[in-house]
Amino acid sequence: MIRVAVADDQQLIRGGFRSLLESEADLEVVGEAGSGVEAVELVRAQRPDVILMDIRMPDGDGLWATEQIAADPQLAATHIVIVTTFELDEYVGRAIRAGASGFLVKDTEPVELIRAVRVAAGGDALLSPGVTRRLLERVAHDLGLTAPADAARLTVLTAREREVLALVGTGLTNDEIGARLFLSPLTAKTHVSRIMSKLGARDRVQLVVIAYETGLVAPGRPA
Repeated sequence: MIRVAVADDQQLIRGGFRSLLESEADLEVVGEAGSGVEAVELVRAQRPDVILMDIRMPDGDGLWATEQIAADPQLAATHIVIVTTFELDEYVGRAIRAGASGFLVKDTEPVELIRAVRVAAGGDALLSPGVTRRLLERVAHDLGLTAPADAARLTVLTAREREVLALVGTGLTNDEIGARLFLSPLTAKTHVSRIMSKLGARDRVQLVVIAYETGLVAPGRPA
């Protein structure tokens, strides 16, 4: 059972999400929040697998709540999915860097929202790596990713793991990474998991961010 929380300041939207999610046998809504502060309290109390987080809320917005949740090691198992009215809300990039697993627009088809919750619960990128890459490129300036920040953090990785991380950052799936490096998809997936562990990344989206921050991938560089 995947445990889900919903944070939005509009009760009608929360109710709609709850009805949709609870129509699935493997999804359970464990609580709702109408503000950023309530969202953080809800996650601390219920430890959901996924929280759907609106950005524009009173009393601590969704960005603030995302930062609070992502900064707490005890809440690392909760994956944050930003839900926004616009595809490139001004805060979406900052939210992803803060620890969100990705984002959805509010008019997403129900089947896609349900799929996204399941993907996020599994610790994978909510978006396909390629879509995540394009998002980061478009908000690179706001993210402060225009200049490599800390390449020294990659010293914990082997040469092969650096190769894999670079390919994750350029938008390749595990299957594509395996084909590029002549590895099985399972071996590629194992490398990705080890890299996440070594770098303290919450999920694959965070690996994309790290690839940009350390200069392994530059905006506009082809895969």
